[in-house]
Amino acid sequence: MRVTKEIPENSPDIDKWIKLIRADGVGPVSFGRLLKFYGSVDAVLGASASGLARVEGIGPKTAERIVSTRDKFDTCAELERTRKLGVWLIHMEDSRYPPLLKQIYDPPPVLYVKGTLGREDNLGIAIVGSRRCSIYGTEQASRFAHLLAASGFTIVSGLARGIDTAAHHGALAAEGRTIAVQGCGLANVFPPENARLFELISQSGACISELPLQYEPLSENFPPRNRIIAGLSLGTIVIEAGLRSGALITAKTALESNREVMAVPGKVDSPLGKGPNQLIKQGAKLVESVEDVMEALGYVGEQLREHTAQAAGDAAAKAEMPLFETHQFNLKGHEKQIYDSLGSEPLHTDQVIDRTDLAPGTVNATLMSLRLKGLIRQLPGNLFKRR
Repeated sequence: MRVTKEIPENSPDIDKWIKLIRADGVGPVSFGRLLKFYGSVDAVLGASASGLARVEGIGPKTAERIVSTRDKFDTCAELERTRKLGVWLIHMEDSRYPPLLKQIYDPPPVLYVKGTLGREDNLGIAIVGSRRCSIYGTEQASRFAHLLAASGFTIVSGLARGIDTAAHHGALAAEGRTIAVQGCGLANVFPPENARLFELISQSGACISELPLQYEPLSENFPPRNRIIAGLSLGTIVIEAGLRSGALITAKTALESNREVMAVPGKVDSPLGKGPNQLIKQGAKLVESVEDVMEALGYVGEQLREHTAQAAGDAAAKAEMPLFETHQFNLKGHEKQIYDSLGSEPLHTDQVIDRTDLAPGTVNATLMSLRLKGLIRQLPGNLFKRR
């Protein structure tokens, strides 16, 4: 018997948020400025054109356009369509809104979501690359996605042909989480041959978009989509990309958001190798393994930990508070057993084996998984302790 998942509730006042973001002249940046100036969406929607014109970057002409079109979009019909499609909506002031995405310069005020978003998605890694990839590219995208997803990372990509598709499949094969960011509304699937993949992702992760449900996959939608992919992620891995590839746009926006950029080296005689190889020349981290990815993310995790502590206003937490709490990972089986065996004093791998009575291979693999999740530290001499 098929079990139907309960759809999460929409954010409060989501109809008003949709109405404002769909007004002519309002984009993510201007939306943020309007909200900051007036304090609430209600106040923005009730403001006069002369009042709106006082906001930085708006001006009289744009203000008139906003006032004349802020009731144009049929929000009631849109919300009815979301209910029929099993889609829910979330805005920036909702605590469920992805915190990493909220930190970028131009976060989408509203997200359409088919599936679920959770705290475990704070460990997002984007994997992007060419639509016309080689077998090597497909294999690397699937391999990295599989290993990272198995280690607790959420794989973020764009559902496109090629590298994106391989990354999503790799994460699903590991029974991990993956998020697909579409450059069209969620009533459409692009490319259409990924309709089945779209459904699989929405069942064990999420398909998301900032665009109204019926928006078509137009070329101008994809560069803005790429900022969401980068914004949801601690770092972006580029695998095979030409010099004009959208993957390089994603890498650029990742850098602008102070996120790590990584690249899998490409073949020197292939056009598909030029993008990642150029990124490496410019300072991107060359990655060949999951261990390389973890090392590249080290300083990003520290920066985010400090940001979280500062936001909480707790000086002690700044030194002690982990970025991710252990309960969010739902540790089970060997992971929980091995984590529980560790404490603040370092233990050698052999001691962990003795305490847990598990096979050495199982212990080593699980210790790596816990380390990748940021829950334990490895010290010289093959010693491990809790963070």
